[in-house]
Amino acid sequence: MKKFIGFLFTIILLSACQDEDRKELMDQPETEKVPDSIQVLEGDFVLGSNTAVLRGADFVYAVAVDSMSRVLARKIEPLKQDDFDMIPVRVKAKIELNPSQEGLEEMIRIQEILEVPESEEKDTIEEQ
Repeated sequence: MKKFIGFLFTIILLSACQDEDRKELMDQPETEKVPDSIQVLEGDFVLGSNTAVLRGADFVYAVAVDSMSRVLARKIEPLKQDDFDMIPVRVKAKIELNPSQEGLEEMIRIQEILEVPESEEKDTIEEQ
């Protein structure tokens, strides 16, 4: 009888420990999910040596320096008077968390370039 009670006590003890492990697993905080979103953004764009920024009326995003941001930088190059001029643009971009954790919390990846202002040089050439 003592062996049976000891055996029963051991089973109860082991099953109680197992529930605590399950509670710890259940109580872990869920990771925050950021929905994938492609949005049309209007703002001032500037590309530096290894960073880019898009600043709008109510937002500032880091921009992934990839082929699309370089294409945009080439398109606005004739409009810039110096390296730090910010040129207004309109793009479709995907908003993501910034993986580098330096600078801004969110970054965008440009998917499509929708609008870039026309160069003033082209207008003066056409008028002559």
